[in-house]
Amino acid sequence: MGAHQGSVVLRQPHRPRAIGFLGLETVGEWAVKVYGISAWSDVPRPALVAATVEAAASALPGPARSDSRYGIGFAIAHDAADRCFALVDWWHGENEIHQRLFSAPLEQPDALTPHPGEAIGCVWELAVTDFERRAWLRHVLANPDGPNTDAYLTARFAGRV
Repeated sequence: MGAHQGSVVLRQPHRPRAIGFLGLETVGEWAVKVYGISAWSDVPRPALVAATVEAAASALPGPARSDSRYGIGFAIAHDAADRCFALVDWWHGENEIHQRLFSAPLEQPDALTPHPGEAIGCVWELAVTDFERRAWLRHVLANPDGPNTDAYLTARFAGRV
């Protein structure tokens, strides 16, 4: 396998996490699909979910609808092993996802601030992003009947990754 075999050191074996749809929230003029992930239980703590929706309210650009925005996005509240994370994503242009990433110490899930660094998401969060990308393709970009944002908003991911 070459020189890179075994070069990744795992802190612990991979444990699948439940990923679930928590609700469709109206955030200002935005329709936001909210998802939850937790390293500790099947759902993140309510304080983190509420803080994620608040982060979405501060991060989503205005106006929600313009020539390049549709007022549609998704957010992920992730009670991770080392920090709390909130990912706020929205559709821009025909085919772009824009994102703001927030984090907080585990003991302060409601103290989200912009996350420093270049991270875009972990394997669990990216499962949601991949689902949303596929749903956007299926219901909006490649829909033979034309873009159907209502169908997109009803497409929801749930599973273990």
